[in-house]
Parts: sequence; structure tokens; C-alpha cells
Amino acid sequence: MASHDDAENDCTGISGAASRRQVLTALAALGAGALLPAAAGAQSAPGAASRRIDTHHHYFPPAYLEPLAAWGKRSGFGGLQAPQREWTIARDLDEMDRGGLAMSVLSISTPGIWFGDAEEGRRMARLCNDYAAEMRRDHKGRYGIFANLPMPDIEGALKEIEYALDTLKAEGVGLMTSYGDKWPGDPLFAPVFAELNRRKAVVYFHPLAPDCCGTLMPGVPASLLEYPHDTARAVASLLFNGAFARYRDISWIFSHAGGSVPQLAGRIAAGSRSRKDLAEIAPAGIAAELTKLYYDTANSAYAPTMAALLAFVPSSQIVFGSDYPYYTVSENVDGLAGIALTAAQRQAIDYGNAERLLPQLKA
Repeated sequence: MASHDDAENDCTGISGAASRRQVLTALAALGAGALLPAAAGAQSAPGAASRRIDTHHHYFPPAYLEPLAAWGKRSGFGGLQAPQREWTIARDLDEMDRGGLAMSVLSISTPGIWFGDAEEGRRMARLCNDYAAEMRRDHKGRYGIFANLPMPDIEGALKEIEYALDTLKAEGVGLMTSYGDKWPGDPLFAPVFAELNRRKAVVYFHPLAPDCCGTLMPGVPASLLEYPHDTARAVASLLFNGAFARYRDISWIFSHAGGSVPQLAGRIAAGSRSRKDLAEIAPAGIAAELTKLYYDTANSAYAPTMAALLAFVPSSQIVFGSDYPYYTVSENVDGLAGIALTAAQRQAIDYGNAERLLPQLKA
């Protein structure tokens, strides 16, 4: 696994000539929008900025930093990075105000809370979840929680689901795209997803580099290529192991505009037409399974990236994300302001979809 580096159209068809035309049309439209001044491209609905909800927003409890630093040294990534070391609640709230965020849903970033030991994983999950709950209590109306689970410890994860969702009333749970050499569709994780499905939970995924691939190319940070590819691996794992079809009551959110999913979705669908279990894993087709997922905009507010995402899924499946503190909220907001979106699309991405997906945030 690798740690963060210092930098971190409403159509459902994904193959064929029609899809290619849709992609080219979206690229042209969004490329032109990217050249507009922010004020001209924004087309914000009244009050949109003040209601923006960040679904990809990280926090660093002080007691989490020591094991995080120790893991970094063991894994060859050195000590804490500045965004981790310098994060505070006061700075977090200031950044939210500067970026026009009404609320942020808190999650732990790469590498998560699993450092190889089950007892420590359970302790870290509880410590971080309780800290997030304190932030939400002390700053009412500003924070939600994607609770940490000590995966791949299945028993510990099931216990933490009960505590996080029943006692803390977390808005959902946050997972990593892989755990060592296992991806979320692995049968090992089936009891966890069965319970989350029973509870109709929201499940958010943050990427990392799996054991195989974090140091493949010296000088190339894993976050640049392996993170988006591991998001695609997680999606493919859940798809081809039948999890999306089996757990219909889970709402799934994937980071960074789905990583490489929008670019590879057509290839995945075309290359899977002859699977004998296709009707079982994707009853309505692979396109339908992939386009019902949710994707955040964190570090993805670039014209080509958003063109691909908007040509792949309707705007109803996109939620705002910032990846703070690795990136500022404002640079994500400014990037989206330069993309040509309708007022309705912008409102949906800024807060409407998040409120629909996480109705507790409106309370």
C-alpha cells in the first residue's frame, strides 16, 4: 500500500458509435467551459455555494498520527506529510468557510486504519470514529461521518458497524479499495457487505496502492496512477463477484470521478459479453450496474476528466468532493466553476445528490 503524496450528460450508454459521439460532444462542451472565467462558467443556483456538501473530506485525530507515522516508516514512505501533520479542526472549519462548504462528511485517507494487526485495527477504528463523532457534536450541522471499519478483520468490522451506525449514527462507512492482496468483491468480505446491505448503508471507497503495485516505477508516485487504477479494480471486483447485483440496498460511492472506470467501462462491457454468468452478475447489463454507482469530483475538476464522467453517468450520480487537506476546497470549487454545467447539474453536484443520498445531512 502507498500513502498520499504531497499533491493528491446524462446518458447511460458506454459503447458503440452513439457513445463515442456523446463523449466527443461532452469533451467539446466541457473543454470550452474550462476556458471561461470562473464567474462566467459557474452558473450557480442561488444559495448553492452556501449549501455545498463535501463527501471526500479527511481528518487526522492526534492519536492516529503516531501509528500512521510508524506505518509510513515501516513501509518506506518516511514520516508524516505536512497536510497530515498540520491538520487541525480550526483550520478545517476555516477551509470549509473559505470554500463555501455547508457540511463535510469525514473519512480517513490512505492507508486507512489497518496497519496489519487486528487488535490495533479495532482500536484505531473506534478511536477515529469517536473523534469524528465529537467533531460532529461540537460543530453541529457542519460534519457527517463515514465510519472506519477494521477490515480485513471481519468480526471486528461487524462489531464496528453496529457501534458506528447504531450508537454514533454515522451517515455511512468508509472503506479502502483493497486490503493487501484482496479486493472488496472477495468472498472473505461477504458477511460485511451482507450486513451493510441489510442496513441499507452508504459505502464510500478511498483508493490506495495494493501490495502488488505501490513501488512498480521508481520516481512515479503511486497516487498518480495506482490510486485511480485501484478504484477500477475495486469496482471490477464487486461487479464480477456479483456484489452489485447481490447487495441492491447498498449505495456505493467511489472517489476521484471513478478513477479509470469511465475510460474502461466500454472495454469492460464489450469484453464480458460472452460470460456465462453475465445475467447473474449484471441482470440489466454491465452498463446499468456501473452507471448506478456514485462518483465524487475530488481532484477531478478538469475538463477531460469531467467530460468522461458526464458522458458515462448522469449528473444525478455525481457528488462534490475536495480531498482536503491534500487539496484545498477552493481549487476543487474553482475547477468545477470553469466547467460548463447547467444550473440544475451544478446544484445536484454541489449538494442535491448528497442530500438525497445522505438524508441525515438535512436534519
